[in-house]
Amino acid sequence: MDGVLVDSMPDHADAWITVFAEQGIHIKRQDIYDIEGSNHAGVITLMFRKAGRTPPSDFTALASRKREVFEKNNNARAFDGLRETLSELKGRYRLGVVSGSDREILTALIDRFYPGIFNAVVSGNDVDNGKPSPEPYLIALGILGVRNDECIVIENAPMGVESAKKAGLYCVAIPTHVNSHKLAGADIILENHERLVEYLKSFK
Repeated sequence: MDGVLVDSMPDHADAWITVFAEQGIHIKRQDIYDIEGSNHAGVITLMFRKAGRTPPSDFTALASRKREVFEKNNNARAFDGLRETLSELKGRYRLGVVSGSDREILTALIDRFYPGIFNAVVSGNDVDNGKPSPEPYLIALGILGVRNDECIVIENAPMGVESAKKAGLYCVAIPTHVNSHKLAGADIILENHERLVEYLKSFK
């Protein structure tokens, strides 16, 4: 979702920067971009450990605070051409979103930018183990009722690519906020969203 369908990662990163600063942990946007795809539990655990701190046993308060900051400062927009392209593909393919974001934020973004498009939505709340575990994608396969060799995943984050490949899926990557070399595990890498739209239109 974030960074593939919707240009929202800077807002997510800034929300995390605020939340961690309130805990005395100072991070940069790139710290979040590099672990994009993690659910809230994963982000909090990784950033606390990176700061040499013990992660809290209960993530609820920090996750709630992050959601509050994000919703207050959300300037997300859909990437050009994707809604129209996916609308055209919907009649021929089963489409799903697999995101580390919590369900409330994910649902709001889908309802705003991609209503009625997706047959399956898996959020960070729906899994025990977020990306880079294959669990999120395996859950999506079950909901969609398809085999892994019938799927294509579009990812923009190292942990997402790792998750897709562990699930046995063909993975197309786009370097929205990370250097291409960090996505080297993908089957192919597209330069930008313009190329992504062209790639998806080839399936019409």
